[in-house]
Amino acid sequence: MPGTANPEFLRRAIALATENVLQGKGGPFGAVIVRDGRIVGEGANSVTTTNDPTAHGEVNAIRAAARTLDTFDLAGCDLYTSCEPCPMCLAAAYWAHIRAIYYGANAADAARAGFDDAFLYDEMRKDHAARAIPSSQMLNDEAWASFKAWIESPNKIQY
Repeated sequence: MPGTANPEFLRRAIALATENVLQGKGGPFGAVIVRDGRIVGEGANSVTTTNDPTAHGEVNAIRAAARTLDTFDLAGCDLYTSCEPCPMCLAAAYWAHIRAIYYGANAADAARAGFDDAFLYDEMRKDHAARAIPSSQMLNDEAWASFKAWIESPNKIQY
């Protein structure tokens, strides 16, 4: 069950996004991760300053929270983000087991500012061969060896 939404945490995410732009550090996206009423991670978009296309505000906040809490499992944590998460950030929130997401601007607002995720959603619905970046499966039997090793490993940590 989600925690009680706190607008002050969203205001912090929005402030991070605005500061990021004003300081020339990256795009207008900021995020905080909250657990038990306190911020355990925060981040802003640093794609252009780090040359890392995955360095979105939400991903940076998730990485910071995981370091702070010393775990990859952020169950019980809430994500506050200045803008509705893009597909990559939404997937990252799911992988991190985020409990709830609270956002300020929506995807249409982001599109108006030049950050349009509609293309990505459309691409994911297409057949693999019809995508702008086509993908083809190869060496399936050989690749299965990694999964077989995982299944048989007594040392695996489920995530």
